[in-house]
Amino acid sequence: MATLVRRAASRFVGNYCKNRSFVYSLLDQSAYGRRRHLTPSVDQNVSFTTSTKKRASPTDPLLRIIETEIGYAEKADDYDRVEETPSGFPFNMEDKPGGKIVTLTREYEGETVKVEVHMTNLVTGDKEDDEDDEEEAENEEDEDEDKPEKPKQSNVPLLVTLSKKTGPSLEFRCTAFPDRIAIKDMWVTFPDDPSKDELAYEGPSFRVLDEKLRKAFHRYIEIRGIKPSMINFLHEYMINKDSREHLLWLKTLKNFVKS
Repeated sequence: MATLVRRAASRFVGNYCKNRSFVYSLLDQSAYGRRRHLTPSVDQNVSFTTSTKKRASPTDPLLRIIETEIGYAEKADDYDRVEETPSGFPFNMEDKPGGKIVTLTREYEGETVKVEVHMTNLVTGDKEDDEDDEEEAENEEDEDEDKPEKPKQSNVPLLVTLSKKTGPSLEFRCTAFPDRIAIKDMWVTFPDDPSKDELAYEGPSFRVLDEKLRKAFHRYIEIRGIKPSMINFLHEYMINKDSREHLLWLKTLKNFVKS
């Protein structure tokens, strides 16, 4: 009897040990599986690092060139230079950053005088730069073919509007050269009723008007402040504005490309 009990006990202990080893084996395999699932292998780490490595953007070359251009523009002598308004300058000036026009306004004997000053046309000797000057020369009736050709000059385009409280307005398209202001065209507008502008007779071309009438119109706008003495200031001011706007344009490009 004692022998049977010992054999049964021995068999129980052996089976228990085998079962426990089996269970532990399953637990170890399960834990290993979890570790393997949670922890990437060495090969996976290499693959992960390679895939997340920063790649060069195709916009990098463009961005570098724009930044170089910004550096050149910031080193220019005139981009941040401020031209002082000359004494006796009769106009109020409005210059909005990002715009290509400077607006001058004043009141004169019940009239509102408005001058839109456009970007300066700089003459560099290139044919395209001289087109406006050539057009102005062609429009001057008293141009004599036998006279020696005048050197090309930089100029400032102006749009002059003279208006009263009610009624039509006069507009003059001018070109301001260093020594003179040339009226290239003039017309009557109807700010109170723009529909009339489409049907209004615009009158003859300014250059075919009688010489005395042309000179009288030049004197008419000169009295209201549109005269050569203001041009040197406007010329320098618009050159500086062109430099400022160019720099602002480059910085806008940089922000767009970089974003």
